[in-house]
Amino acid sequence: MTTDMPKKIHQGRNVKRFREMLGIKQEALATELGEDWSQKKISLLEQKETIEPSLLEQVAKILKVPAEAIRNFDEEAAIHNIQNNYDNAVINAGPSINYRCTFNPIDKIVQLYDEKVALIERLLESEREKVEMLKGKEGKQM
Repeated sequence: MTTDMPKKIHQGRNVKRFREMLGIKQEALATELGEDWSQKKISLLEQKETIEPSLLEQVAKILKVPAEAIRNFDEEAAIHNIQNNYDNAVINAGPSINYRCTFNPIDKIVQLYDEKVALIERLLESEREKVEMLKGKEGKQM
């Protein structure tokens, strides 16, 4: 006897998964979200089962993933699809439902890599600006 209870998607855990897949540190995400964010606050966000829609949209935009992906990502379903989806092969998920890969995974990896490089460049520039500001303050104090 099986019960088909809908699985509760843990949005915070999904934010963490996408962030880690993209190689983005909690501190970097916090920097992108604004000055009232910190690494600790990102850690707390990633522990939340449900994230406020406006914040989820903001995080998704920074991670450059659709907010729906964070809302709906189910690791078990993804693993099942990966294990059963070879070279655009069609899997039968039921009497009339078929799933087909609709994008080239290599193209997606290249796109994500390019976006990651751009994010790192923005973060480096931000850090350079902070260093210059601190040098300016130090010079005024002497």
